[in-house]
Amino acid sequence: MKAVIYQKFGTTDVLETVEQPKPTIKADQVLIKVKAFSINPMDWKIRKGEMTLMSGSKFPKNTGTDFAGIIEEIGSSVTGFKKGDEVFGVVNNMMKEGASAEYVAVIASLVWKKPENISFTQAASIPVVGTAAVTAIEKMGNVTSQTTILVNGATGGFGMVLLQLLKQRGANVTAVTSTKGVESVKKWGANTVIDYTKENVLSQKTKYDIVVDLSGKMGYKNAKEIMKSKALFLNPTPQPIEIPLSLLNNLFTGKKHIVVLSSPGIKYTNVLLDAVMKGLDIEINKAFPFEQYKEAYQYAEKGGYIGKVAVEIN
Repeated sequence: MKAVIYQKFGTTDVLETVEQPKPTIKADQVLIKVKAFSINPMDWKIRKGEMTLMSGSKFPKNTGTDFAGIIEEIGSSVTGFKKGDEVFGVVNNMMKEGASAEYVAVIASLVWKKPENISFTQAASIPVVGTAAVTAIEKMGNVTSQTTILVNGATGGFGMVLLQLLKQRGANVTAVTSTKGVESVKKWGANTVIDYTKENVLSQKTKYDIVVDLSGKMGYKNAKEIMKSKALFLNPTPQPIEIPLSLLNNLFTGKKHIVVLSSPGIKYTNVLLDAVMKGLDIEINKAFPFEQYKEAYQYAEKGGYIGKVAVEIN
């Protein structure tokens, strides 16, 4: 089978396609013929060597975390699935494994049946950003219509899901985006929209209960200017040093810096599957054929697009 790997840290230039044996499965695994996998910022953070404390420096490495496809083989202890089922899921360890291949062997507990009302590409785009969105809402605590929330960088995959889930909970959400993202964030449920090409969100007088920085460009230090005295700053893209520092700093201030670390599991996926059945919009900005995987990663890393970027495998 074909798989995308890299032998050293670096840009998209280090990515290459190699021939590998089709994976053999253990008793608790399923073998999946991959139809699509999505691209997430963590993919290139790992590939560029920014996460070596967690990823290690052993090569070759694969890339890609979430995928969708068709079950081809089932392990002897697996129940609830059959050959031919259309499914989606995640690899067990995004730091060590990858979904960018024609086949993946995955623990059955990290695979779910694909809803009929979405495509393989849409399903492959749910787990990572969806889990992050559900986890972020958990960190927010009790959200009501009186809760004022600012979502900075709201038009990527994470923001797409987060805005819609917050809308279902009746939160008062302000979304920060570029001009081309205004209509999308309105569609996804933002009550107020700030176009950052026309207005600096940090110069306004409004204060928020919760600030979610999906762009990674605002930072806690700047966000404090627009946070209420007892407010939360949610950071889903922390630098490794920010994790222990946030715990220490939170002891001395009412403005809390909360690092959002998430790991897909059945609890989160059930929430997302329910949202899909209620019409969750999963917008695919662009889907590349497998042969153009490098172009796909280059496009995704440039940013500025609405929704998700994915790779499809025939």
